[in-house]
Amino acid sequence: MNTSERYVLLNPGPVTLTDSVRAALARRDMCHREQAFSDLMAEVRRQLLDVYETAVADWTTVLITGSGTAAVESMISSLVQSPNQSLVCANGVYGERMTTMLQRAGKAPIQVRSEWQDDIDFAEVENRLRQQDSIKYVIAVHHETTTGRLNNLDRLAELCVTYDKRMLVDAVSSFGGERIDFENWPLDAVAATANKCLHGVPGIAFVVVRRPCVQDKTCASSLYLDLATNFAAQEGGLPAFTPAIQSMYALHQALCELHDGGGWSSRHDMYRQRTLRVTEGLTGLGIAPLLPSPTARSAVLTAYRLPEALDYETISTPLQKERIIIYAGQKTLEKIIFRIAVMGDLDDHDFEKLFRVLRNVMRN
Repeated sequence: MNTSERYVLLNPGPVTLTDSVRAALARRDMCHREQAFSDLMAEVRRQLLDVYETAVADWTTVLITGSGTAAVESMISSLVQSPNQSLVCANGVYGERMTTMLQRAGKAPIQVRSEWQDDIDFAEVENRLRQQDSIKYVIAVHHETTTGRLNNLDRLAELCVTYDKRMLVDAVSSFGGERIDFENWPLDAVAATANKCLHGVPGIAFVVVRRPCVQDKTCASSLYLDLATNFAAQEGGLPAFTPAIQSMYALHQALCELHDGGGWSSRHDMYRQRTLRVTEGLTGLGIAPLLPSPTARSAVLTAYRLPEALDYETISTPLQKERIIIYAGQKTLEKIIFRIAVMGDLDDHDFEKLFRVLRNVMRN
């Protein structure tokens, strides 16, 4: 790629692509009913299970053509059967979005809401689990990119084990970059996407799900997003609906690169080092993280407080002129923070340019 055309994407997906993933998008045109596509789809499904070495006999991958939100909606609308059967932990935009999804499907959950800058309210979660026998699933966002918080799913899993509940996890912004404990968390399903920590492109999302959950009779409120329908078709070798073929090529290549680079733990370490570098650089400019505790923050993305007398446009506009894209806060945090993610094909030069532009902004 011509370096003069290269954009540095520091938003939480899509990411700056490697040349080889970008080149994969230009592979031959293909019909999704060809054997060649069936082979590609089967390989990608296997590769996704290999990211966390999940047991093939116990788990499967269901591919969904759409964004990460499509995978999350497919997961919860297909597996939750009725109102009050689920408890949603909401401490950001994406936890609250899952509540809305279930409400629109006629399966309104019990919601335990926290302020967006706070941790999950574990005391209230336990209180509800103790009182509400109807709850089967506890649903949570792993990495809540609203604030960059990595929610403490170890603690949530302990509560679920104690009260014999199952977990459904939105791992859209963590799959491939943060630890997901398939062995010890009482998981039934995890939803994620190609174009964040896996470094693919938008178009393919997926749910890693326990096989018994998609072999039973479906309770989906959508045909297109029905996990069981998609699973049955993909197990038979063909997609249920027309897939994003070029995105599948790119995801396959991205997963090969993740494997060759040492897997999710090596990628996590790389993200952690990049985030430390960015945080130290911004702290030196007087820009502080939103969440004070480093242990509360993900390796993938950090939210930073806007300096006094500066708004998002003042910071982002000169960065855009240098082809660097950062991310604004959402809703009530729009005028308070900006966010920087460290996924994708980035190098030292990119971060030096980021610091140089921000130093100029702060001087002026």
